[in-house]
Amino acid sequence: MPARVFRGRAGTIDADREVSERLLDVAAAGDPAIRVWMPHRQVAFGRRDACLEGYGRAQDVARERGFPPVERSVGGRAVAYDGATTLAFARAEPVADFRRGTDERYERLTSDVEFALEDLGVALERGEPADSFCPGTHSLQAGGVAAGKLVGIAQRVRSDAAVASGILIVDDRELVDVLEAVYDALAVPFDPDSVGSVAAAGGPSDADRVREALEDALVGGRQRVAERVAVDDRS
Repeated sequence: MPARVFRGRAGTIDADREVSERLLDVAAAGDPAIRVWMPHRQVAFGRRDACLEGYGRAQDVARERGFPPVERSVGGRAVAYDGATTLAFARAEPVADFRRGTDERYERLTSDVEFALEDLGVALERGEPADSFCPGTHSLQAGGVAAGKLVGIAQRVRSDAAVASGILIVDDRELVDVLEAVYDALAVPFDPDSVGSVAAAGGPSDADRVREALEDALVGGRQRVAERVAVDDRS
């Protein structure tokens, strides 16, 4: 079964999100769909954030730091993308029974991300430090003295397809500052020292190199049918 691979990002946040929505439709038609890319600069809030009293203020502090706020349908708490060093990844697959396969999809995706990062020289552990950004069961952190959360994974399931997706921090740069301000506004516990990165854990700081390795791991042994979706010059 071939894998449809979508590369690049569209010219705006909204257009780029529409590209990601297409993955589920492609999977529903029978082919796995994979995307690994650098989203536009933004803070993506979860549905749980929108219910909090401090949500409006959190949106304001994100804007003040140059991170447009958006809401996403997958995942729990806020995540931030700097537009250059933070990757998103997703793999959508057809499902015959939406009540089955959730744990197996989480396990396969987590294992594939582990493989890609370990091949790049990053020592990993499953789990996350206390008070991490977007806390969740399916996370990866750096091992040893560089311990910090690198990866968070979530899943969305429809009756005909499911997508497991996540965030990967290649280099934290400005992320700690904006996340600390956003979580403070939301009154949600957050430890800035819990933010890790591939670069801090001994891996490459080149986001394109990490993106290519991760795409290879998510595609696996499938035949690759690539489609370029970029309007701007970033992947």
